[in-house]
Amino acid sequence: MKLVDLEVFVIGTPPPGWGGRYWLIVKLTADNGISGYGEVYAASVGPKAMVAVIEDVFERHMRGEAPSNVEKMFRRAYSSGFTQRPDLTVMGAFSGLEIACWDLWGKALEQPVHALLGGLMNERLRAYTYLYPLDGMDAAAFWTSPEMQAEAALDAVNLGFTAIKFDPAGPYTIHGGHQPALWDIDLSVRMCAAIRKAVGNRADLLFGTHGQFTPSGAIRLGQALEPYSPLWYEEPIPPDNLLDFAQVAQAVRIPLATGERMTTKAEFGTLLRSGGASILQPALGRSGGILETKKIAALAEAFGAQVAPHLYAGPVEWAANIQLGATLPNLLLVETIQTGGTFHLPLIRHSLSVEEGYIPVPRHPGLGIDFDEALARAHPYSGDALHLQMQEAPCDYGVANAFQGGAPRE
Repeated sequence: MKLVDLEVFVIGTPPPGWGGRYWLIVKLTADNGISGYGEVYAASVGPKAMVAVIEDVFERHMRGEAPSNVEKMFRRAYSSGFTQRPDLTVMGAFSGLEIACWDLWGKALEQPVHALLGGLMNERLRAYTYLYPLDGMDAAAFWTSPEMQAEAALDAVNLGFTAIKFDPAGPYTIHGGHQPALWDIDLSVRMCAAIRKAVGNRADLLFGTHGQFTPSGAIRLGQALEPYSPLWYEEPIPPDNLLDFAQVAQAVRIPLATGERMTTKAEFGTLLRSGGASILQPALGRSGGILETKKIAALAEAFGAQVAPHLYAGPVEWAANIQLGATLPNLLLVETIQTGGTFHLPLIRHSLSVEEGYIPVPRHPGLGIDFDEALARAHPYSGDALHLQMQEAPCDYGVANAFQGGAPRE
């Protein structure tokens, strides 16, 4: 069985666009006619350029190869260009293609992917969701309203979620880390207090940031949040400062989580060796694919760290997260979008589900999903924007918590 064909779907997400502006879904077909699907999570170039990279990686490193030879194909993509170092764009392209190889191979063997990775460790996976506006809420005001966020949190808990994530700590800009304004700290504390009061001890609070702060700024904010005992403090500093995470981890009594913008075991290994995080959040469509992330999880296990696969993408990456998570003894949580996503679920013909805050692991071959190509083709994305967009304007502390980037909020 050899890989012979590639198709790339660039799918525009209908409003409200949770999961990003568009999703890059790849389809690989073998010479026996069996196909597999994967998803690329890469945001550093536009979709046309990213499709070209995906096609190049396939033609250069994968065409004509057996889909089971993922280790060999990874080494080609990682090293052949005289690179041999983490590269978000190339590894993003390879990651989606590698996921498709596992889907294809599992279908050929009539086995779910988790059965090819060591077997079933977890029959159902504890899930969490971001808080999103409820029907009838003012979406623009929601992100800075402790009252509305608390109401959304209670709704999520009543649906069965035992962990909920929110990120009130200010905008994401191209300027890198900065000191949080007192407004940011005050709102973050009020948000935690309101949500904790609403849900009590029925749910863990997951405090999200997106690399906004300097290490000293992250420490100031993190220490203010300690009374509410969040389960994690996510990506408090930019991901290019891998060694500086340890400075924050040592000063804040909340577990640090990070990893959605990191790729391969090289970056995660550095983070673990420095003591920078106790919860890893790899995005499988960027981290190197399923096998590479299995290795990352093994490294984490040796360092006493847990894994919570990230998701701000489409349902194919979600399915890959679930198959991998089913095998991990150190799995903490898997991210989902609400109870599956209003566009995610139809795109896979509702072949995955969230039930009372948990995801049952599918037992069907491959990734266990039924991808709807007709629906994908009915929602093409023809723009040139990035999947997520950082804003250029410096932080305006008068409106520090208004998301001004124009992209769907993560």
